[in-house]
Amino acid sequence: MPSLNLKRPLVFIDIESTGVNVGADRIVELALLKIHQNGTKDGKRYLINPTIPIPEVVTKIHGISDDQVKDQPKFSDVANEIHAFLGGCDLAGYNSNKFDIPLLIEEFTRSGVHFDITSIKLVDVQNIFHKMEQRTLSAAYKFYCNKNLEGAHTAEADTNATFEVLIAQLEKYDSLKGDVEFLSQFSTMHRNVDLAGRVVMSEDGVEVFNFGKHKGKSVREVFKKDASYYDWIMQGDFATNTKNVITQLRLKDFNKI
Repeated sequence: MPSLNLKRPLVFIDIESTGVNVGADRIVELALLKIHQNGTKDGKRYLINPTIPIPEVVTKIHGISDDQVKDQPKFSDVANEIHAFLGGCDLAGYNSNKFDIPLLIEEFTRSGVHFDITSIKLVDVQNIFHKMEQRTLSAAYKFYCNKNLEGAHTAEADTNATFEVLIAQLEKYDSLKGDVEFLSQFSTMHRNVDLAGRVVMSEDGVEVFNFGKHKGKSVREVFKKDASYYDWIMQGDFATNTKNVITQLRLKDFNKI
């Protein structure tokens, strides 16, 4: 059975936040677990002052309150340190392609730090799990590792559990390869055009909306018929990356005029 074959370090990431809106919410805890090519590990954990209130309902999930983070650094204070730690690495996580990585990029953008995602391989362990078994992280940990996940919804526990689940998946499924490029492709559910997957590439190679009333429709065709939809997106709580991608698609037609 294949083991994890790394051409460069692979960093597992898990984020706890003020909510699930990538464009509006903020990171309150970030855990990073770096797996080196020789199998050694090192990690970092940050508690972060999000500068906005943490809703009580969210605190009940991850256990982090406003009082716990009020004296912690803001993301902008540690952005360069995090950026340096991730340099030259591929990224992995659980539901990371849809949430953790887009939110991390949003925080970098807000802090004025450019993080080039284009050359990075992304491995989403949740997508591998859903393709194979259809479960949640706690169930995945129980299913693959035969252990109960203690401290679920704490970033540090989740990153370590996600790493263990991926190794167990490689041991269980002969069809999986321990190559990050293979895992990145296999764990991609859609051909995302933006990081958050609000726009995806159709089988015909056309950028289409992946949400809302125009889901499945060509972005450029929608804007030709409903220009106000673009304004609604620009005024909404969408991630900066999503807005930039949608703007670029809209400008393609303007440049033809």
